[in-house]
Amino acid sequence: MLRPAIAVFLSLLSAFCFSSCKLVNSILHDEEVVAKVGNSMLYKSEVTRLIPQGISGDDSLRLAMQYINSWASDMVYLDVAEKQLSKEQKDVSKELEAYRRSLLKYRYEQLYVNERLDTAVTTDEIEEYFNAHQEDFRLARPIVKARSMKILAESPDYGQLKKLMASTEEGEWEEDMEGNTSADRLRDYSGRWIDAGTLAEELETDVQSILPLEAGSFVETAGSDGKRNVAYLLDVVPEGSIPPVEFCSQRIEDIILSARKHYLTSSLEQELLMDARDKGKFVIY
Repeated sequence: MLRPAIAVFLSLLSAFCFSSCKLVNSILHDEEVVAKVGNSMLYKSEVTRLIPQGISGDDSLRLAMQYINSWASDMVYLDVAEKQLSKEQKDVSKELEAYRRSLLKYRYEQLYVNERLDTAVTTDEIEEYFNAHQEDFRLARPIVKARSMKILAESPDYGQLKKLMASTEEGEWEEDMEGNTSADRLRDYSGRWIDAGTLAEELETDVQSILPLEAGSFVETAGSDGKRNVAYLLDVVPEGSIPPVEFCSQRIEDIILSARKHYLTSSLEQELLMDARDKGKFVIY
Protein backbone atom coordinates (compact mmCIF):
# COMPACT_ATOMS: atom_id res chain seq x y z
CA MET A 1 0.00 0.00 0.00
CA LEU A 2 2.96 2.31 0.57
CA ARG A 3 4.34 2.01 -2.96
CA PRO A 4 1.75 4.34 -4.61
CA ALA A 5 2.32 6.89 -1.85
CA ILE A 6 6.09 6.67 -2.34
CA ALA A 7 5.66 7.07 -6.09
CA VAL A 8 3.51 10.16 -5.58
CA PHE A 9 6.05 11.58 -3.12
CA LEU A 10 8.94 11.01 -5.53
CA SER A 11 6.97 12.63 -8.34
CA LEU A 12 6.22 15.65 -6.19
CA LEU A 13 9.85 15.83 -5.07
CA SER A 14 11.06 15.64 -8.67
CA ALA A 15 8.64 18.35 -9.71
CA PHE A 16 9.75 20.52 -6.79
CA CYS A 17 13.42 20.06 -7.66
CA PHE A 18 12.73 20.84 -11.30
CA SER A 19 10.78 23.97 -10.46
CA SER A 20 13.48 24.99 -7.97
CA CYS A 21 16.16 24.59 -10.60
CA LYS A 22 14.10 26.71 -12.98
CA LEU A 23 13.66 29.29 -10.24
CA VAL A 24 17.40 29.41 -9.52
CA ASN A 25 18.16 29.65 -13.22
CA SER A 26 15.59 32.43 -13.54
CA ILE A 27 17.17 34.33 -10.69
CA LEU A 28 20.65 33.97 -12.19
CA HIS A 29 19.60 34.61 -15.78
CA ASP A 30 16.43 36.65 -15.65
CA GLU A 31 17.34 38.48 -18.82
CA GLU A 32 17.23 38.42 -22.58
CA VAL A 33 18.71 35.45 -24.45
CA VAL A 34 20.51 36.67 -27.58
CA ALA A 35 21.52 33.31 -29.05
CA LYS A 36 20.97 29.60 -28.50
CA VAL A 37 22.76 26.48 -29.71
CA GLY A 38 21.14 23.26 -28.52
CA ASN A 39 20.67 23.61 -24.78
CA SER A 40 23.35 26.29 -24.46
CA MET A 41 22.19 29.89 -24.24
CA LEU A 42 24.07 33.17 -24.56
CA TYR A 43 22.69 36.00 -22.46
CA LYS A 44 22.71 39.68 -23.28
CA SER A 45 24.81 40.56 -20.21
CA GLU A 46 27.62 38.27 -21.39
CA VAL A 47 27.77 40.16 -24.68
CA THR A 48 27.37 43.71 -23.37
CA ARG A 49 30.09 43.11 -20.79
CA LEU A 50 32.59 42.84 -23.66
CA ILE A 51 31.48 46.00 -25.49
CA PRO A 52 33.65 49.05 -24.62
CA GLN A 53 31.92 52.12 -23.32
CA GLY A 54 31.62 55.17 -25.57
CA ILE A 55 31.79 53.49 -28.98
CA SER A 56 29.22 54.08 -31.71
CA GLY A 57 26.09 52.02 -32.16
CA ASP A 58 27.41 50.51 -35.41
CA ASP A 59 30.66 49.48 -33.75
CA SER A 60 28.76 48.03 -30.78
CA LEU A 61 26.59 45.96 -33.13
CA ARG A 62 29.62 44.76 -35.10
CA LEU A 63 31.50 43.66 -31.98
CA ALA A 64 28.39 42.00 -30.56
CA MET A 65 27.82 40.00 -33.75
CA GLN A 66 31.46 38.96 -33.85
CA TYR A 67 31.23 37.64 -30.31
CA ILE A 68 27.87 35.90 -30.93
CA ASN A 69 29.17 34.19 -34.07
CA SER A 70 32.36 33.13 -32.29
CA TRP A 71 30.36 31.75 -29.37
CA ALA A 72 27.97 29.91 -31.69
CA SER A 73 30.88 28.40 -33.62
CA ASP A 74 32.39 27.08 -30.39
CA MET A 75 29.07 25.62 -29.24
CA VAL A 76 28.38 23.95 -32.60
CA TYR A 77 31.84 22.37 -32.61
CA LEU A 78 31.36 21.26 -29.01
CA ASP A 79 27.97 19.72 -29.76
CA VAL A 80 29.33 17.74 -32.71
CA ALA A 81 32.47 16.71 -30.83
CA GLU A 82 30.43 15.44 -27.85
CA LYS A 83 28.45 13.19 -30.22
CA GLN A 84 31.19 12.04 -32.57
CA LEU A 85 34.18 11.48 -30.29
CA SER A 86 34.67 8.35 -28.25
CA LYS A 87 34.78 8.38 -24.45
CA GLU A 88 38.57 8.08 -24.57
CA GLN A 89 38.85 10.94 -27.08
CA LYS A 90 36.71 13.18 -24.89
CA ASP A 91 38.87 12.54 -21.86
CA VAL A 92 41.01 15.69 -21.64
CA SER A 93 41.97 15.34 -17.98
CA LYS A 94 45.69 14.86 -18.76
CA GLU A 95 45.79 17.89 -21.03
CA LEU A 96 43.91 20.00 -18.50
CA GLU A 97 46.27 18.96 -15.72
CA ALA A 98 49.29 19.77 -17.90
CA TYR A 99 47.80 23.17 -18.72
CA ARG A 100 47.01 23.78 -15.04
CA ARG A 101 50.63 23.02 -14.08
CA SER A 102 51.94 25.25 -16.83
CA LEU A 103 49.61 28.10 -15.87
CA LEU A 104 50.44 27.88 -12.16
CA LYS A 105 54.15 27.76 -12.95
CA TYR A 106 53.82 30.84 -15.16
CA ARG A 107 51.83 32.75 -12.54
CA TYR A 108 54.32 31.99 -9.80
CA GLU A 109 57.23 32.99 -12.04
CA GLN A 110 55.45 36.30 -12.72
CA LEU A 111 54.95 36.87 -9.00
CA TYR A 112 58.57 35.96 -8.25
CA VAL A 113 59.96 38.18 -11.00
CA ASN A 114 57.71 41.15 -10.20
CA GLU A 115 58.83 41.09 -6.57
CA ARG A 116 62.54 40.99 -7.44
CA LEU A 117 63.03 42.62 -10.85
CA ASP A 118 65.14 45.76 -10.86
CA THR A 119 63.43 47.90 -13.53
CA ALA A 120 65.91 50.78 -13.36
CA VAL A 121 68.17 50.86 -16.42
CA THR A 122 70.85 53.54 -16.39
CA THR A 123 72.18 55.52 -19.32
CA ASP A 124 75.60 53.93 -18.77
CA GLU A 125 74.09 50.44 -19.05
CA ILE A 126 72.34 51.39 -22.28
CA GLU A 127 75.50 52.88 -23.79
CA GLU A 128 77.59 49.90 -22.69
CA TYR A 129 75.21 47.47 -24.33
CA PHE A 130 74.98 49.63 -27.47
CA ASN A 131 78.75 49.85 -27.83
CA ALA A 132 79.07 46.07 -27.50
CA HIS A 133 76.28 45.28 -30.00
CA GLN A 134 76.32 48.12 -32.54
CA GLU A 135 76.02 45.82 -35.53
CA ASP A 136 72.68 44.56 -34.21
CA PHE A 137 71.27 48.07 -34.64
CA ARG A 138 72.45 48.84 -38.16
CA LEU A 139 69.55 50.56 -39.94
CA ALA A 140 67.40 48.69 -42.44
CA ARG A 141 66.01 52.08 -43.59
CA PRO A 142 66.72 55.75 -42.83
CA ILE A 143 65.77 57.61 -39.68
CA VAL A 144 65.06 61.33 -39.60
CA LYS A 145 64.43 64.39 -37.49
CA ALA A 146 61.64 66.27 -39.20
CA ARG A 147 58.64 68.57 -39.06
CA SER A 148 55.45 68.00 -41.01
CA MET A 149 52.13 69.65 -41.72
CA LYS A 150 49.10 69.43 -43.97
CA ILE A 151 48.04 72.57 -45.87
CA LEU A 152 46.06 73.74 -48.89
CA ALA A 153 48.48 74.29 -51.77
CA GLU A 154 46.70 77.52 -52.71
CA SER A 155 46.97 78.94 -49.18
CA PRO A 156 48.60 82.41 -49.13
CA ASP A 157 50.64 81.25 -46.10
CA TYR A 158 52.08 78.23 -47.93
CA GLY A 159 55.52 79.68 -48.62
CA GLN A 160 55.85 81.42 -45.25
CA LEU A 161 54.93 78.30 -43.30
CA LYS A 162 57.48 76.25 -45.21
CA LYS A 163 60.16 78.78 -44.21
CA LEU A 164 59.08 78.46 -40.57
CA MET A 165 59.35 74.68 -40.81
CA ALA A 166 63.00 75.04 -41.81
CA SER A 167 63.77 77.45 -38.96
CA THR A 168 66.62 76.50 -36.64
CA GLU A 169 65.78 79.15 -34.07
CA GLU A 170 64.85 77.72 -30.68
CA GLY A 171 61.08 77.82 -30.20
CA GLU A 172 60.36 79.75 -33.41
CA TRP A 173 58.50 76.88 -35.06
CA GLU A 174 56.13 76.35 -32.15
CA GLU A 175 55.56 80.07 -31.45
CA ASP A 176 54.90 81.17 -35.01
CA MET A 177 52.83 78.14 -36.01
CA GLU A 178 50.64 78.37 -32.92
CA GLY A 179 47.30 79.91 -33.79
CA ASN A 180 47.87 79.76 -37.54
CA THR A 181 44.73 78.28 -39.11
CA SER A 182 46.13 77.71 -42.60
CA ALA A 183 47.82 74.43 -41.69
CA ASP A 184 46.65 71.45 -39.66
CA ARG A 185 48.11 68.18 -38.37
CA LEU A 186 51.34 69.83 -37.31
CA ARG A 187 53.98 67.36 -36.15
CA ASP A 188 57.35 68.28 -34.69
CA TYR A 189 59.95 65.49 -34.57
CA SER A 190 62.91 67.87 -34.46
CA GLY A 191 63.86 66.69 -30.98
CA ARG A 192 63.88 62.95 -31.60
CA TRP A 193 64.63 60.41 -34.30
CA ILE A 194 61.82 58.66 -36.12
CA ASP A 195 61.86 55.83 -38.63
CA ALA A 196 61.29 56.70 -42.29
CA GLY A 197 58.16 54.54 -42.11
CA THR A 198 56.65 56.91 -39.55
CA LEU A 199 57.41 59.86 -41.80
CA ALA A 200 55.86 58.06 -44.77
CA GLU A 201 52.66 57.55 -42.76
CA GLU A 202 52.59 61.28 -42.00
CA LEU A 203 52.87 61.91 -45.74
CA GLU A 204 50.20 59.31 -46.58
CA THR A 205 52.51 57.28 -48.79
CA ASP A 206 55.03 54.42 -48.69
CA VAL A 207 58.70 54.60 -47.74
CA GLN A 208 60.10 53.84 -51.18
CA SER A 209 58.28 56.78 -52.77
CA ILE A 210 60.03 59.33 -50.51
CA LEU A 211 63.55 57.93 -50.85
CA PRO A 212 66.28 59.13 -50.99
CA LEU A 213 66.01 61.44 -47.99
CA GLU A 214 68.39 64.36 -47.59
CA ALA A 215 68.84 66.68 -44.61
CA GLY A 216 67.75 70.25 -45.33
CA SER A 217 65.19 69.27 -47.95
CA PHE A 218 61.41 69.21 -48.23
CA VAL A 219 59.26 66.21 -49.09
CA GLU A 220 55.75 66.88 -50.39
CA THR A 221 52.93 64.54 -51.30
CA ALA A 222 49.27 64.87 -52.24
CA GLY A 223 46.92 64.22 -49.32
CA SER A 224 43.82 62.07 -49.53
CA ASP A 225 41.66 65.13 -48.77
CA GLY A 226 43.06 67.33 -51.52
CA LYS A 227 45.57 69.08 -49.26
CA ARG A 228 49.36 68.88 -49.45
CA ASN A 229 51.46 66.93 -46.99
CA VAL A 230 54.72 68.74 -46.37
CA ALA A 231 57.73 67.58 -44.36
CA TYR A 232 61.04 69.30 -43.74
CA LEU A 233 64.03 67.08 -42.93
CA LEU A 234 66.34 68.61 -40.35
CA ASP A 235 68.64 65.59 -40.13
CA VAL A 236 68.91 62.16 -41.73
CA VAL A 237 70.82 58.97 -40.89
CA PRO A 238 70.83 56.83 -44.05
CA GLU A 239 70.01 53.16 -44.43
CA GLY A 240 72.89 50.84 -43.50
CA SER A 241 74.34 53.22 -40.91
CA ILE A 242 74.76 52.77 -37.17
CA PRO A 243 72.10 55.02 -35.59
CA PRO A 244 72.63 57.30 -32.59
CA VAL A 245 72.27 55.46 -29.29
CA GLU A 246 69.20 57.50 -28.31
CA PHE A 247 67.26 55.99 -31.22
CA CYS A 248 67.92 52.52 -29.81
CA SER A 249 67.60 53.30 -26.10
CA GLN A 250 64.06 51.96 -25.59
CA ARG A 251 64.84 48.78 -27.49
CA ILE A 252 68.03 48.29 -25.48
CA GLU A 253 66.19 48.89 -22.21
CA ASP A 254 63.67 46.20 -23.17
CA ILE A 255 66.52 43.80 -24.01
CA ILE A 256 68.24 44.42 -20.67
CA LEU A 257 65.02 43.94 -18.70
CA SER A 258 64.22 40.78 -20.65
CA ALA A 259 67.67 39.39 -19.81
CA ARG A 260 67.13 40.19 -16.13
CA LYS A 261 63.77 38.39 -16.18
CA HIS A 262 65.34 35.36 -17.85
CA TYR A 263 68.09 35.27 -15.24
CA LEU A 264 65.57 35.43 -12.40
CA THR A 265 63.39 32.62 -13.79
CA SER A 266 66.41 30.43 -14.53
CA SER A 267 67.78 31.02 -11.03
CA LEU A 268 64.38 30.24 -9.54
CA GLU A 269 64.22 26.90 -11.31
CA GLN A 270 67.68 25.90 -10.08
CA GLU A 271 66.94 27.04 -6.53
CA LEU A 272 63.69 25.08 -6.38
CA LEU A 273 65.34 21.91 -7.68
CA MET A 274 68.24 22.20 -5.22
CA ASP A 275 65.85 22.85 -2.34
CA ALA A 276 63.75 19.83 -3.32
CA ARG A 277 66.86 17.63 -3.42
CA ASP A 278 68.09 18.90 -0.05
CA LYS A 279 64.71 18.14 1.54
CA GLY A 280 64.43 14.73 -0.08
CA LYS A 281 61.43 15.70 -2.18
CA PHE A 282 63.29 15.15 -5.45
CA VAL A 283 64.97 11.76 -5.85
CA ILE A 284 66.34 10.17 -9.02
CA TYR A 285 66.42 6.37 -8.87
